[in-house]
Amino acid sequence: MRRILLAFQVFFGVLFNGETAARVERAMSGAAPEPVLPPPMPTARVEERPRPEPKRPTQNEAITLLATLQREARLVDFLKEDLTNYTDDQVGAAVRAIHQDASKVLDRLFGIQPVITDEEGARVEVPSGFEAARYRLTGKITGTAPFHGTLRHHGWEAAKCELPQYTGTEAGGKTIAAAEVEIG
Repeated sequence: MRRILLAFQVFFGVLFNGETAARVERAMSGAAPEPVLPPPMPTARVEERPRPEPKRPTQNEAITLLATLQREARLVDFLKEDLTNYTDDQVGAAVRAIHQDASKVLDRLFGIQPVITDEEGARVEVPSGFEAARYRLTGKITGTAPFHGTLRHHGWEAAKCELPQYTGTEAGGKTIAAAEVEIG
């Protein structure tokens, strides 16, 4: 049985492979088989590999946002300031400028807009298959969506996210605002 299988293998090998046919022909003629040589080793060439670019320093995106809010709205200064010695009028006056500048930063970087554009207090519908990140349901929730209720807060979402690219050093990556030193 084994010889029958070998005969079929040789038949199809000779039929479809020229190298096999030549070896069988040499064996059938009684000639000595050619020595089987190992495949040639590739010649060693020194190839110059491109050098990887050095890794650019990075800054955590949260720190980038804080640094931008500090630079353009002085938000961190305000939040870290001890307000106990100031009157409400003084705090209110400071908040107005910080509020305007911080709002401009958020609009420029994130294009912040309401999730629902209806006025708060309006009757709205929460659709079937709603995404839990976009709608928070409160009150007595029964049945299945769509739900109908009163809009208590319109929510916020970012239409974009365009944080400034950090160009500083690795050591400066955690700096929110540089220390200011007046010389002279």
